[in-house]
Amino acid sequence: METNRYGKSERTRRRIIEKAAPLINKKGVAGTSIAELTAATGLTKGGIYGNFKNKDELILAVYDYHAAFLNRIFARELARAHTPGEKLGVCPAVFRKLYAHTCAYGGCPIVNTATEADDTHPALCRRVAETVGLLKNRLAGLISRGIETGEIRPETDAQRTAGLILSLFEGGGILARVTGRDAYVTDAVDHIEALIADIRQP
Repeated sequence: METNRYGKSERTRRRIIEKAAPLINKKGVAGTSIAELTAATGLTKGGIYGNFKNKDELILAVYDYHAAFLNRIFARELARAHTPGEKLGVCPAVFRKLYAHTCAYGGCPIVNTATEADDTHPALCRRVAETVGLLKNRLAGLISRGIETGEIRPETDAQRTAGLILSLFEGGGILARVTGRDAYVTDAVDHIEALIADIRQP
């Protein structure tokens, strides 16, 4: 009996997160009212906060949902390649796919959250920093393993290059968001593609 109740509670939480996620991504944390959340989820305020302690807990859960979703896409696309060098080589295509997908969703959740959280929501800011750190380490790991397999030039600084790749993509995303010009992302990804081609062994 306890298992059934727990399962139902988790399903309700999941439904709230899924309904709230696109709204929060488009309108932002501060811009999303409880009235809009109740309308999106079909629940009362009590129904929402019966599953989350407060709005902050819901916001963090929504961010985790977004981060996990983007991570799954990234992992799935990289899995199509075989060697570290090949996986690194498909990253620009993955970035383009992620950007195209998130454009229809109100923008990249990581970029949107990063531009809003900073000092106004320290816990959320830490979550974004963790996500960025994990992505940077994943890219650096591909570069390091590519050096070991002889696919990447041995003089390449894995951490520095990974940071540059990530800065280009996320920076382009932020500029595209505030200006409404996709060219910032497309130019950034083109530069990432050239950078990766340059560090790969001929």
